[in-house]
Amino acid sequence: MVKSDYLFTSESVSEGHPDKVSDRISDAVLDHFLTADPINSRLGCETFCTTNRIIVGGEGRCVEPVVKNGEIDKAAIEDIARACVKEIGYEQDGFHWKTADVQVYLHAQSADIAQGVDAAGNKDEGAGDQGIMFGYACTETEELMPAPIHFSHAILRSLAEARHSGAEPGLEPDSKSQVTLLYSNGKPVKATSVVVSTQHSEDLSQDELREIVRPHVLNVLPKDWMCDEDEFYVNPTGRFVIGGPDGDAGLTGRKIIVDTYGGSAPHGGGAFSGKDPSKVDRSAAYGARYCAKNIVAAGLADKCVIQVAYAIGVSKPLSVYIDTQGTGNVDEEKLSEVIQEMVDLSPRGIREHLEMNKPIYARTSAYGHFGRAPEKDGGFSWERTDLVDDLKSAFK
Repeated sequence: MVKSDYLFTSESVSEGHPDKVSDRISDAVLDHFLTADPINSRLGCETFCTTNRIIVGGEGRCVEPVVKNGEIDKAAIEDIARACVKEIGYEQDGFHWKTADVQVYLHAQSADIAQGVDAAGNKDEGAGDQGIMFGYACTETEELMPAPIHFSHAILRSLAEARHSGAEPGLEPDSKSQVTLLYSNGKPVKATSVVVSTQHSEDLSQDELREIVRPHVLNVLPKDWMCDEDEFYVNPTGRFVIGGPDGDAGLTGRKIIVDTYGGSAPHGGGAFSGKDPSKVDRSAAYGARYCAKNIVAAGLADKCVIQVAYAIGVSKPLSVYIDTQGTGNVDEEKLSEVIQEMVDLSPRGIREHLEMNKPIYARTSAYGHFGRAPEKDGGFSWERTDLVDDLKSAFK
């Protein structure tokens, strides 16, 4: 039996969280590769951050001048890392864009991996790895995202905008949020608790910080959804002056639930940032979200989970599974057939359908890869709902 009344919690972390600093750098390096060579670039980039130190490693392939004589231009990668830290806003003694020690260990891609992934002769482009990927959509918000993660992201984005604009100079880059919602008859109706922990300047008291944060929460939550005062927690441990990579180490790919659906849907386990779209960890998760979102937007279900499975070097998906969790009004087996006719879920098919070989990835590194508005330059193309009319016609 499916529960109809329950509490559910999701969290988000800001662009200044140590793991998100790492994600940002890895995705900015990917954009650097795709700018130089949109079609043939390959990259698997990992970043590690700690007190005034950044280490970038992994493997990649690109044209000159990004890669010359088999060597990646490490000075350019160092410049990218420093620019990311500067844009996020770190100019602290323990982590500063100008003084941090940046080490780059990127090297050329393995020929063994390349031969399995690249198209050659009659062989289509294969998946960059084996694995299972999930997409999800639901009617809880206009963006067709689960409400707890949607509001958690929105609170932190609002605080970041105030910090960047100078409206709240006492805020620093590192922050986290957590929203617990009450579901009644399976639908979210109000917040029962809200937690926000944000790095701040030394001269701000906890009470002052609470009142800085409050309007950002109130503006994000629907009217009358705010939790009781004693369930509104701002920096519950007290001071949060030392933060970011100076307070805790960061690593690419450690916030996969924050990046997706906040725990409301399954996750295949693969991270996104620093991976080019030949790697199905990223492209197939985006493609599955695209299909699920269009199914829900077409009114064929209130919830939709899609699982896609791949084998390394094999172009076609091994399986495509759709579960509308009892909310669908069409046959799920036929729905799977129809969506695969509309969208080629091979790595090449997803990449070309969603035009993913563009430098559009640094912007995805914080505040969620899903639930964002499609952008004119191709950013967040997987959030389009351009299959809706065809889906409706297929199920008249």
